[in-house]
Amino acid sequence: MKNPFQKNTGSEVFFKTPVILILILGVIITSIIISKGGLIITLVLIVLPGILFFLNRLFNNPKFGMYAVIFAAFTANGLNRYFVDLPFGLTIDIILVLTYVAIFFKEFYRKMNWSPAASDLTFVASIWFAYSLLELLNPESLSKMAWFFAMRGVSLYMFLMIPLVLMLMNKYRDLNFFLYLWAFFSIVATIRGIVQLNFGLDPWEQGWLDLGNYKTHVLFGKLRIFSFYSDAGQFGAAQAHAGLVGTIIFLHAKKTKEKILFGIMAIMGFYGMLISGTRGAMAVPFAGFFLYLILTRNLKMITIGTLLGITVFIFFKFTMIGQGVYAIRRMRTGFDPNEPSLLVRLENQKKLRVYLADKPMGGGIGSAGNWGQRFSPQGFLANVPTDSWYVMIWAEQGVIGLALHLMVLFYILGRGAFLSMFNVRDPVLQGKLFALTSGILGIMAASYGNGVLGQLPTSVLLYSSMAFIYLGKKMDAELSV
Repeated sequence: MKNPFQKNTGSEVFFKTPVILILILGVIITSIIISKGGLIITLVLIVLPGILFFLNRLFNNPKFGMYAVIFAAFTANGLNRYFVDLPFGLTIDIILVLTYVAIFFKEFYRKMNWSPAASDLTFVASIWFAYSLLELLNPESLSKMAWFFAMRGVSLYMFLMIPLVLMLMNKYRDLNFFLYLWAFFSIVATIRGIVQLNFGLDPWEQGWLDLGNYKTHVLFGKLRIFSFYSDAGQFGAAQAHAGLVGTIIFLHAKKTKEKILFGIMAIMGFYGMLISGTRGAMAVPFAGFFLYLILTRNLKMITIGTLLGITVFIFFKFTMIGQGVYAIRRMRTGFDPNEPSLLVRLENQKKLRVYLADKPMGGGIGSAGNWGQRFSPQGFLANVPTDSWYVMIWAEQGVIGLALHLMVLFYILGRGAFLSMFNVRDPVLQGKLFALTSGILGIMAASYGNGVLGQLPTSVLLYSSMAFIYLGKKMDAELSV
């Protein structure tokens, strides 16, 4: 006879008739939905349990949303090649908004403490976002829908991300986890690039090339590697960014495991830069290491670093060493002032200068580049390549927008350099903040040649870096306890 006090196990529930009938009914309904709805509905049903789990974790711990943003920043563009009809590009927007909602409900019965986000960094990000909102009134703008899509990368992510990092990721372990995630994805990205280089592309990647992207990604019969990023330009700059940050952290790390991890990140990052064939990415290490040497205030390191930089410049500019290697040959053209693509860019800038002469607020956000081609192909800016991030800002938001944007960036850079130099005593933490600060200038420099600053994953990494630099003093106090 069964003991009446014995508890039923979870598996015994499935042997009860009502439950079996419900499961059978659920299978039938699901089968009908899949047969009627097609691939998209099938995918939704497959990922639904994962979405429910994510929402559970997010509303229990809003910090989980920030981890998800970093994951999405690295993977969204790659996934779009395999699932063309799914809007992975909006994933980050949705997660950021949901994270704010999660904070609200978590603090529902308490007064929300916004003080960690009360920073001049948040203030200048808000000013830049406010100007983007003002661009809605720009009489030259041809499409409000283009404004919505383009504005996200230009200012919205910066406006939403910085307060969240300041509020949710303000511990030293959060900085470390952020850097570990960055290292992991950057290493995996280069490994994927190595596979593309040596074993070729998969059918979906080849399909992406066949859409017309081969024009910029197959030069002289050589493939420019793009890994799972949006394009080779973004891959090259992002990997140069990773190489720079990894190298500086490696130089300051004390723990063996960190030396190994960030050493690998540095090597793989710079190798990824080389195989991308992205010449503008070289600005990242040149500008970044220059700032790093200044931040160290070490005359010996400044001297050695300067000599090393001059040596690298002479190698590419005045020698033909390694010319038989495609990656070196491609990078060397970046030092040629008569390089054809550079002359074309300068000619396009002359056209823009004439067009923008009487348009101090530009032609409207989203009027140039891919968004312009998609939403207002008849517009002048949609048919003149901008190439550079700053040229794009100038074209779309005018000389006023460009001046404001540069002031915001240089203020954050200058303030961040001051904070990391004078407000932090722990040498390992300071090294990590030096790496992030140098990375900001490196990306700013590379953005003159390519529109990398507002693309994924670079924008998410950059805005997070800004917030972590501002948190340096708090983390230093945490470590000194």
